[in-house]
Amino acid sequence: MKLIDRRMRLTELLLRCSISVFALLALILVVTDTEVKLIFTIKKTAKYTDMKAVVFLVVANGIAAVYSLLQSVRCVVGTMKGRVLFSKSLAWAFFSGDQAMAYLNVAAIAATAESGVIAREGEEDLQWMRVCNMYGKFCNQMAIGVSSALLASIAMVFVSCISAFSLFRLYGATKDRRTTPW
Repeated sequence: MKLIDRRMRLTELLLRCSISVFALLALILVVTDTEVKLIFTIKKTAKYTDMKAVVFLVVANGIAAVYSLLQSVRCVVGTMKGRVLFSKSLAWAFFSGDQAMAYLNVAAIAATAESGVIAREGEEDLQWMRVCNMYGKFCNQMAIGVSSALLASIAMVFVSCISAFSLFRLYGATKDRRTTPW
């Protein structure tokens, strides 16, 4: 069982570090993404603050990067001390935090993806024109940033599974299986 615990802790640490890297990369790519076009005599700049869904993605990725970095430090300290999580209240706190981060980022990616599709394809019924035809560089860099955020979000789902396993195994070890009415 110790070998499985060590592998789980190492996997959790690697996933949390990858979350921090991908979320920070997405944040940097999106925030630094601008493109200026001259339309007749008017200079129009496309930036991430033009779409509120993208602002939500930036905030969510910032929170996720910091949270995962702090949890990575906790994993390293726990691994160095050789301790495994035995406190149910602490396990619930980590599980709840991991779930909140995963849901927050999935929601941010869904909202940003919808905005991206509208920017790329337009919406004829509402007479919204295609924006990516004019701002190609902006849309391409935004797509790379959203892809990086998606990778971070997928890693968050796996971390949530690991924290769920760590939490619920605390409840199964002390029960006597013969006394259950099932």
